[in-house]
Amino acid sequence: MSFSDICSLIAFFAYAVATSAMLLRLFHPKGPNLVFVLFFGCLAMVLHTLSNAQFLVAQADINFALPNVISLVSLIICLSISAFALRFKVNLLLPVIYGFAGIWQLLMVFIPSVEQAPLINHQLSVISHVTLALLSYCTLIIATLYAFQVAYIHFKLKTKNLAAVSHLPPLMQVEGQLFIILSIGTSFLLLSQVIGFLFLDGMISHENLHKTILSLLALLVYSTTLWGHYNRGWRGHRVLILMVTGSALLTLAYFGSRFVKEFILL
Repeated sequence: MSFSDICSLIAFFAYAVATSAMLLRLFHPKGPNLVFVLFFGCLAMVLHTLSNAQFLVAQADINFALPNVISLVSLIICLSISAFALRFKVNLLLPVIYGFAGIWQLLMVFIPSVEQAPLINHQLSVISHVTLALLSYCTLIIATLYAFQVAYIHFKLKTKNLAAVSHLPPLMQVEGQLFIILSIGTSFLLLSQVIGFLFLDGMISHENLHKTILSLLALLVYSTTLWGHYNRGWRGHRVLILMVTGSALLTLAYFGSRFVKEFILL
């Protein structure tokens, strides 16, 4: 068993402990033991980082094969939400992100190594485009998770189930954070598209056309959501549906064709 596999396995167990500790006390009168959860979450993320470093970097290239990218995305999201947890109540989000990251770390042990999609790290325009695209995806997925949290809190308040939200942040606070995160993610996505059209040759090639179209559609959905909220007062389930739609389009754009190429058409 390789060093990266050992790191992935231990990370899986650490994520599992953090997830279980969060879920078992999610509705406890005193709430979850956040120090305990974040301790195991941080331990898992350190090991996750070590594992990713082994998978991603090979000589002078960066291996952006699909499993590696998903692992990296889950790590960035875990780091971001864990940082939020130091100041804000994100009790609903932590078990979701830790659970997914842990399951993916376990899968990485069994997924065959894919030596495809190398990214030459001296191509500044490519690096800028890919980095912004990756940051936008992570940020917008976090925003979508926030949209689910907003919808949950709104539903529980509407049904007057105050005990279910006693350890969650106020609705207006979460909603405000949602649209700040959405604005940042949309800006990253817009910049990545602008750089792509200005400096890359393959944005509208036959191979990448569907990715470009889906990314632009996602950008349109996210921009419409922001416009609707600030100009028409959109919130609640309408925003959630739009966020899920935008995230689905962006996921198809970034991962759909690569999944087919790297796993189905092997």
